[in-house]
Amino acid sequence: MEANNSPTPPVPQGPLNNNDKTPTPKFNIYWIYGLIILTLIGFATFSTNRIKTTEPISEKQFTSIYLQNNWVKKIEIIDKESANVFLQADSIRTSARLKAILTAKKIEPSKNGYCFSFEINDNATFLKNIDEITKANPTNTSVDIYPGKSSGLLPSLYSILPFLLVIGLFVLMMRKMGGGPGGGGPGGIFNIGKSKAQLFEKGGTKVNITFAEVAGLDEAKVEVMEIVDFLKHPKKYTALGGKIPRGCLLVGPPGTGKTLLAKAMAGEAQVPFFSMSGSDFVEMFVGVGASRVRDLFKQAREKSPCIIFIDEIDAIGRARGKNAMASNDERENTLNQMLVEMDGFSGDSGIIVLAATNRPDVLDQALLRPGRFDRQISIDIPDLSGREDIFKVHLKGIKTSNNLDIHKLALQTPGFAGADIANICNEAALIAARSGKTEVTMQDFNDAVDRVIGGLEKKNKIISPDEKKVIAYHEAGHAVSGWFLEHAYPLVKVTIVPRGDAALGYAQYLPKEKYLTIKEEIEDRIAMALGGRAVEEMIFGKISTGALSDLTSVTKMAYSLVSVYGMNDKIGNISFYDPQSEGSFTKPYSEETGKMIDDEVRKLIEVAYIRVKKLLMDKLDAVKIIANELLEKEVLYKDDLTRLIGPRPFEGDDTNVTNITPEPIPVA
Repeated sequence: MEANNSPTPPVPQGPLNNNDKTPTPKFNIYWIYGLIILTLIGFATFSTNRIKTTEPISEKQFTSIYLQNNWVKKIEIIDKESANVFLQADSIRTSARLKAILTAKKIEPSKNGYCFSFEINDNATFLKNIDEITKANPTNTSVDIYPGKSSGLLPSLYSILPFLLVIGLFVLMMRKMGGGPGGGGPGGIFNIGKSKAQLFEKGGTKVNITFAEVAGLDEAKVEVMEIVDFLKHPKKYTALGGKIPRGCLLVGPPGTGKTLLAKAMAGEAQVPFFSMSGSDFVEMFVGVGASRVRDLFKQAREKSPCIIFIDEIDAIGRARGKNAMASNDERENTLNQMLVEMDGFSGDSGIIVLAATNRPDVLDQALLRPGRFDRQISIDIPDLSGREDIFKVHLKGIKTSNNLDIHKLALQTPGFAGADIANICNEAALIAARSGKTEVTMQDFNDAVDRVIGGLEKKNKIISPDEKKVIAYHEAGHAVSGWFLEHAYPLVKVTIVPRGDAALGYAQYLPKEKYLTIKEEIEDRIAMALGGRAVEEMIFGKISTGALSDLTSVTKMAYSLVSVYGMNDKIGNISFYDPQSEGSFTKPYSEETGKMIDDEVRKLIEVAYIRVKKLLMDKLDAVKIIANELLEKEVLYKDDLTRLIGPRPFEGDDTNVTNITPEPIPVA
């Protein structure tokens, strides 16, 4: 059952055999942060313990109470300024009054008897008072006085070190944020306005991709190599009065190799190469984007002649003023600065800007004018020869069987981009490894195409016999209608084995690689897509949700035929297609014209449905034969259809070209 003709979502294109070594683990600076925090906690705990054992009292209280009652064992005088008091263990155990005082003041004696300390007002007077008390009360136990020595810088260190550690932690964090040694590179709080561009130059960072790994882009490679030649031999072009182009824009669908071509250019060029993404310019701070543009071109002037590559430039290059409600002043300021730097009042020579995008229709016209992006290189979906070259590149690192036919693989993948081909090669290797094979065979590649487009095969999915019969007849309707409609894609393979999340059946068709489509071809494709639902109504008298993707594609084709390609007699030779109006709330036609378009689309689909229903009624025996064979074998190929219902009546079909167009049957 047919869903759409678009290939799978692209994956990054590159060689499959990545021989890069595993990077050596680097020291994590956050261990230093953790150590500093633990040290601060230790000092805080140590300081807290010291405070708990210190009880400030006056000299008078000490001499009149503690010393008079013979509770003191030792006094330690430090720097003639403070005294540490150690009490006698026997007194602490036996004296109820001392116990009460210690409890009231929340004093907990340490193991060595130390209890508290106090400040000394006058050391000489203090010693004199102690001497007088001991002489006046000879019954008291003698008190030994130890003049404690100063600890030098240690007390000061205890008070200053936490602050030093906090300051050190702050400095390390700022260096981390500011891109200093051990930091996270440019883009920190102190370098917020600096460019994030990565520099590739001789003797520095290198790119291992070369033009030999870029296949299927021969014309584009010639263009970009000419740009490098402009910078290396400028007199060759300026001698005749020519000017070096300022910029070059790579335009093409996703996965066709725009970024890969730029990587190869960086690997081949002998001039400095700055690489940056369009989204790297704009941050949450106002003015950062314009500042980074200025810094990028400032660095480029210092390295001139050089090349600046901006990937996905549509992130900052969208047209200004298209939607006032969703305007972004910061992005527009960044674009304005880019326009000035590329071709402003003070132009720069020797700097070529290379950019890539798959949305050229949304770019600002000021960015595309000559003098800024002088050239636009179109990178399209590769043709048969290009796909064959791409397969050769991606198969270099894969152990393939001797009977693998690369030309046939290229024939089987029309409309596939380079990234899709890379994904198929990788999936084929994984499928072969999963099966325990020592080499990748042609069957593995066929399964990979099914896997990439239709999803993972789910043979264990439980489907009731009634549903399976509906699916078989639905697919038979597509197969027979495509077989007997002249301009429809003839079917090559059909299966009712479930794939992916919702696809309960899918088919492979045979599109021809062509660039022009006539009205009859679109009408036959619409009729073929409606063949599945027509058979359901004819055989079962009911319709199911299995035609969801059919109806979606039919609606798109019908509206395109009527309102885009101007192929409707009533609407006339008018096209309402305008890529610049994307996201606009207004339509380029009146309500009356819109109603007319809807009526013509509905009439077109109804005529196609009646036509395919009549065709299938005439070929009902063929439908039943195909459906019963599907219920028995689950998979049928073109040869099986030829054997069961005869050869296709239309000559000139190129049956060597196949394209998988899976049609999911969502569960209602």
